Amino acid sequence: MLLIIGTVRLPPDKLAEARPAMQRMISASRAEPGCIEYSYAQDVLDAGLIHVSEVWSDRAVLDAHFRSAHIADWRASWATLGIGDRNLMLYEAGDAKPT
Repeated sequence: MLLIIGTVRLPPDKLAEARPAMQRMISASRAEPGCIEYSYAQDVLDAGLIHVSEVWSDRAVLDAHFRSAHIADWRASWATLGIGDRNLMLYEAGDAKPT
């Protein structure tokens, strides 16, 4: 299992404009084979900070995700939305277990 955890930053005044693009990205990613979880969340204390959380079954499906049309569209929107600061990390994890 692979986890991508991190943040992206955009100007807070661009949030309303970014929301439809983020919704399209999330919906399309969640529909991909091998996507276990995919979510964005606005930080409570920092309006322009978006927390990213992704869980993928394996590297092959993650690589396919990176080649998808919806990720290309999402990345193409970054300049217009003012997204420049990205801090995303990839982690390998074992099987999930309830705590």
